[in-house]
Amino acid sequence: MTGALSNIRVLDLSRVLAGPYCTMILGDLGAEVIKVEAPGGSDETRKWGPPFKNGVSAYYLSTNRNKKAITVDLKSKSGVQVIKELVSESDVIINNFKTGTMENYGLDYDTLAKINPQIVYCSITGFGETGPDRNVPGYDFIIQAMSGLMSITGNKESGPQKTGVAITDILTGLYACIGIQGALLERVQSGKGQSLDISLYDTAVSALVNIGSNYLMSGVTPTALGNEHANIVPYQTFKTLDGEIVIAVGNDNQFSSLCQIMNVQHLSTDERFMTNPQRVENRKELIPLLQEVFSTKPTAFWHKDCRANNIPCGPIQNIEQVVNDPQLAARNMFIEHDHPTAGKIKMIGSPLKLSRTPVTMKHHPPNPGEHNDEILGRLASSKSTK
Repeated sequence: MTGALSNIRVLDLSRVLAGPYCTMILGDLGAEVIKVEAPGGSDETRKWGPPFKNGVSAYYLSTNRNKKAITVDLKSKSGVQVIKELVSESDVIINNFKTGTMENYGLDYDTLAKINPQIVYCSITGFGETGPDRNVPGYDFIIQAMSGLMSITGNKESGPQKTGVAITDILTGLYACIGIQGALLERVQSGKGQSLDISLYDTAVSALVNIGSNYLMSGVTPTALGNEHANIVPYQTFKTLDGEIVIAVGNDNQFSSLCQIMNVQHLSTDERFMTNPQRVENRKELIPLLQEVFSTKPTAFWHKDCRANNIPCGPIQNIEQVVNDPQLAARNMFIEHDHPTAGKIKMIGSPLKLSRTPVTMKHHPPNPGEHNDEILGRLASSKSTK
């Protein structure tokens, strides 16, 4: 079977996380992705660690499968010419250089569109190609701070907190992937490519969703609620006899069922707690009453009973427990592949499950310039026959 994007060639000039995450998804979907680095390898994540396996960074391995790799010196005329020749036979080019860098190389959209009018040109920057901060470099941690995400993460005791992963990079990669596929679909109708201007800052602000909307509607600045939910109660962690459990009651019927299995049915008919808006208004009164009961039984007891009664819940698992979860094994979410330097490597699989064009693991995350002979040799051969 061929991948959903098997007829698409992507020229990937990005590095670190947002861009490589985007192009890995495109590669998982079948696109031919050509990763371009400076001679010796210039993706910073190759040196981010430990852990390393035989000198290969786990961080790099996490976002660079299903790609081929070449090395090109973009500071040389010959290197720029190689990119232009590859653009002539590619569908997508993506970069995450600082604003103005591609223009300095002579690889801006207007220039490349003259070579290939169908090219989809995606630029990922910290703050976008326009606005007063367009020349300011952006990094995930800084963007989390500036976007408001940190102000609503954590609690009063912890102070503002970042998420455990570089979430704005990941979301930006997803938005870039969506935008690229949208542009490719539109190209079928128009026959024309276009440029995409994707910024980490815009993406992070878009991720505020209901919390941002709460402020826009009320004018009240949201604060960090820890593991509580701003608009739903009870929707948080509770301490149990031996640990913690997440309870996510989404409607009044679920709350009534929860009260029944906790043997506090009277709470579901208490006028302070009968509806979700009332529970949000009176959370300070309700939560201690529920917490007192949750503390009497172990996590497994509440997990079993809540699941049996269709109340959304789950234990808080560490990464080891996640990797050994039989549900994820059934979904093929952890895969193995051979790497020429690192040996056998384990990676997180793809969440994309397509019935006719399934995601496949075609290429290991490549070493720097691993495919120079194949790709640059093909260019040289093509020129010699013209």
